[in-house]
Amino acid sequence: MKTDPIIVEQLIDVKTDKVWKALTDKDEMKSWYFELKDFKPQVGFKFDFLGGAEYKQYLHLCKVTEVEENKKLSYTWQYDNYEGNSVVTWEIFETATGSRVKLTHTGTETFPKDDPNFARKSFEAGWNHIVRTSLKEYLEK
Repeated sequence: MKTDPIIVEQLIDVKTDKVWKALTDKDEMKSWYFELKDFKPQVGFKFDFLGGAEYKQYLHLCKVTEVEENKKLSYTWQYDNYEGNSVVTWEIFETATGSRVKLTHTGTETFPKDDPNFARKSFEAGWNHIVRTSLKEYLEK
């Protein structure tokens, strides 16, 4: 059963190019997102990272699928040794005072139902914190 995507939006008082750099520079990403060994905003680029709850870490396996510099970045989002496949899309829109960031995560319903870390409310809480707190505070500091 397909469910509605998870969508989180946030206004941030910086220009779109600064948001883009935060979304695509691995050295900046570790300050607000996850620590990645390597990342390139290039279609086909594969990357992975560990993340999850304090008591359980998951290896995330991702592949960049769409890049529009300073505007849009999409990548697949899977977990090593777990079924399911989803897509994370970041969009950046210029506003009069800075930027509007929109995060869309589709396909979360394909993950195992028996692990509460894969529940929709877990993804919603995580993305809300990442977009509305971590990214916003990092960029506006």
